[in-house]
Amino acid sequence: MAEELNLHSLSPAQPRKDRKRVGRGMGSGKGRYSGRGIKGQKSRSGSHKMPAGFEGGQMPLDMRLPKLRGNTSADAMPIGPFRTSTQPVNLRDLEARFDAGAEVTPDTLVTARLIKNTKIDIKILGSGELTKSLSVSAHGFSKTAREKIEAAGGTVSWLRGEPVEKKPKRSKAKSPVANEEVEAELAEEATPDGADAAPSED
Repeated sequence: MAEELNLHSLSPAQPRKDRKRVGRGMGSGKGRYSGRGIKGQKSRSGSHKMPAGFEGGQMPLDMRLPKLRGNTSADAMPIGPFRTSTQPVNLRDLEARFDAGAEVTPDTLVTARLIKNTKIDIKILGSGELTKSLSVSAHGFSKTAREKIEAAGGTVSWLRGEPVEKKPKRSKAKSPVANEEVEAELAEEATPDGADAAPSED
């Protein structure tokens, strides 16, 4: 019969192993240099906390290899390591979770369990139909979502300010006067010799 389970008879599922105590005398077997040998990097404290790929201070392999081209600068946002991300919320979700005339904010979206938290910016997308007038406040809106919200009688509010449309870059096109001169020169070259001369009256 198995022994009755009591506090004094409890034991761990696996036997516990005492930790290795180093530096406790020559007779302990781990005295003097405590199993680290004599001098060198690995005998120092913190020597075993080097990052993966550390090669003793020389240039690591991943830095020695040639780099591929790509958008890896701050000028290339939102691509590369400077990528910005948003939480998408579709209009069909707003239609299902909110009543007409409701105010949609990041906090109410968390309450409605459409997003987990307000740490990441929110963007409203236009998937689905919206038949209710809602006052929606978010960090971003797609063009379709904005049109559908306003068509349903709702309002749109940008939490970080409405984005400014970038002006198209000016192309270095030639002036109209220069174009006319080029066309005139081409026309003269295309005209055969003597075509402009008046016919003789013989």
